[in-house]
Amino acid sequence: MNNISMHTARMAMNRDPQVRDWVEQWLKDKERAAQAAMTSEEFEKHWRYVRPERMHEGAIEAVSAYMQQQAQQ
Repeated sequence: MNNISMHTARMAMNRDPQVRDWVEQWLKDKERAAQAAMTSEEFEKHWRYVRPERMHEGAIEAVSAYMQQQAQQ
């Protein structure tokens, strides 16, 4: 895992909409896997509620995953 700070991760998401979109989808997919019993409609309502928290708490992990994916291309 890259040694990036919360500040660095949040700045990357704020400066580049492509990074932000990728990170949000990655975190959403991760959350969806954890909530597999929910219907699509239930999950979309759930995601709207938990999205801000997940985007904050998952920023470092998700931006690190993005950077790793980009390095492999």
